[in-house]
Amino acid sequence: MYQGQGIRVLRLQDGLVELCFDRSGESINKLDARTVAEFKQAIALIAAEPGVRGLLMTSAKDAFIVGADITEFGARFEQTAEAIAAQVRIDNEIFVACEDLAIPSVAAINGFALGGGLEMALCASLRVMAQTAQVGLPEVKLGLFPGFGGTVRLPRVAGPAVALGWIAGGKPASADAALTAGVVDAVAAPDALRASALAMLNQAANGELDWQARQQRKRVGVALGGAEATALFAAERARLQAGSPAHQPAALMALELMESALGCERSAALDLEAAAFGRVAKTQAASALVQAFLNEQALKKRYKDHARQATPVVQAAVLGAGIMGGGIAFTSARRGTPVRMKDISVAQLELGMTEAAKQLARQVKSGRLSQPKANSVLGSITPQLDDTGFDAVDFVVEAVVENLQVKHKVLAALEDAVAPGTVIASNTSSLRIDDIGAPLKRPEDFVGMHFFNPVPVMALVEVIRGERTSNHAVSTAVGYAVAMGKTPIVVKDCPGFLVNRILTPYINAFSQLVADGADFEQVDKAMEAFGWPMGPAYLQDVVGMDTGVHVIDVIGAGYPQRMPAVERNAVKLLASRQLYGQKSGAGFYAYAADAGGRLRKSSSKEAQALVATLQPKGRRDFSDAEIVDRMMLPMLVEAAHALEDGVVDTPAELDTALLLGLGFPAWAGGALKYADWLGLADVVARCDRHAELGPAYHATPRMRAMAQQAARYYAA
Repeated sequence: MYQGQGIRVLRLQDGLVELCFDRSGESINKLDARTVAEFKQAIALIAAEPGVRGLLMTSAKDAFIVGADITEFGARFEQTAEAIAAQVRIDNEIFVACEDLAIPSVAAINGFALGGGLEMALCASLRVMAQTAQVGLPEVKLGLFPGFGGTVRLPRVAGPAVALGWIAGGKPASADAALTAGVVDAVAAPDALRASALAMLNQAANGELDWQARQQRKRVGVALGGAEATALFAAERARLQAGSPAHQPAALMALELMESALGCERSAALDLEAAAFGRVAKTQAASALVQAFLNEQALKKRYKDHARQATPVVQAAVLGAGIMGGGIAFTSARRGTPVRMKDISVAQLELGMTEAAKQLARQVKSGRLSQPKANSVLGSITPQLDDTGFDAVDFVVEAVVENLQVKHKVLAALEDAVAPGTVIASNTSSLRIDDIGAPLKRPEDFVGMHFFNPVPVMALVEVIRGERTSNHAVSTAVGYAVAMGKTPIVVKDCPGFLVNRILTPYINAFSQLVADGADFEQVDKAMEAFGWPMGPAYLQDVVGMDTGVHVIDVIGAGYPQRMPAVERNAVKLLASRQLYGQKSGAGFYAYAADAGGRLRKSSSKEAQALVATLQPKGRRDFSDAEIVDRMMLPMLVEAAHALEDGVVDTPAELDTALLLGLGFPAWAGGALKYADWLGLADVVARCDRHAELGPAYHATPRMRAMAQQAARYYAA
């Protein structure tokens, strides 16, 4: 009956037809503009075809429909909110046409039906779902909410409470959960899905199921009592206001939309949804979170390229059973790569194994892991004091103390213990890879891997390419990191690599602000309100003041012009008084354990008094806006330097590293995405206003050229 590039329509027996989503040349179905256009044609054809009694909606892929084509969002979201809303409303008429067919329809959901995929299924009269499938509306994770009628249809199909939870939460649901919630009408075994859906369709076509009433409920408003509705929305509003991430308004906007549209007939409700979608699409959070998703997809393509040059790691080894080494060994084993863990100390090995056992016990207790699987993981970590088996490993991570001489000695011995071609990686946060690898006989097999602490939690790994590192070594390190469930970013060898290099001017800016009279607690509050998980003073307490001083000194020495030592430095002063932060019980804040053993911070009179000695002109009031500018601009400038220096190849890699490694505010999207949002002309102007603060605030020549050309780091 119809054959497009993403949809085909087939005649079945007894007057039934099948509309099958089958995106040509792709492994998944997406609702891109072409597919939506084909859907319109297919539905019009079905509506005009005489003798059709029912419509079966299926997928030829492993998933039903995974959602909209996010690669199309950039150009669309460049339009005005009104233009976006108008296009959304036009597209929605296509879904309405499906819903208003004079015949029953059944969606057979065989796999993921997410976002627009679930919205498509909600247009059908009835839905049957495979036991292994998942459905959901995850748009809030992109700073958005459903725009193909999901905010209108889901409350009318499953009730407002379910709709609020699903849309504001963004989590996918299993088949059983979807059935319980009333989102689907039946669940079937995967191999019985088609037969079950056809049986239901025949029942509807024969008048045994009142499918017309189900469709009519979606055309009229939900009759929910005033007090009941008020209480429901008030409770959800309070929950979202308390828990929503900073500057990410999508969930609350969706709630306001659904509350307004709940009692409206379908057309008016869809008008409200389209208008609200136009507004949310223009928020910075939506722009940043969509870009972050696209960056993630671009990185996955790079990983595939690396895989072609890599040696798969079947057996790994870790040298050093400290906090980092033990975390690396645990993470490797947990993800299926057995690992030998060597240390010169029995006590350290026991500590490493005990920590791994604790991590596994937590996962067993939470239900994420069975006890037999946990035992297997622990058994795949081999603690040892010698080099037994090192001649048969594919990859070794050296994680000994951050001392160049010690690393030289350890690596020289390691190189003799492993077979030629074995990749050796040094886990380091501040030492140059070329300096560490200088004595090695096979420098082409040597690479850096900067794991972030705590290793089991932090997703980022910087893979550092030295001057003599081979492509094979880099690609093998990338592949091993991916196998460990990490997000590796390949960076050039330089002081601080990427993340700590960009962080250092931020910490220096904090120290200078405090020296200029700022209240460090106000600085923390301003930066946390901006979206950072913790302010800079609290961050130094968590990292440890001694560690922070060492990192700043090492990295600052590499960029003496832009990162000179800050006089009257509060971090160094507190470190000199052994106020290291949480590890010593006091730093910028005082710490005490609560009943659950968690450290709670409180104001420290001692820290306030010490810091006051660094402020000869006394305390000075700064606006939150000035604090944000003084803290953020040096990061933007250093990010521009790093990109121009070729530390990473693309803005996507740089911003992803900052989001994962630093907790850069998600709504801002990373340093370069944030600069794009502000506009390079505005960034340069702000830098010029703060130029007297030093070279850290001086925009690069390329930034100035981009500003003049109205250029951006990311294309639309």
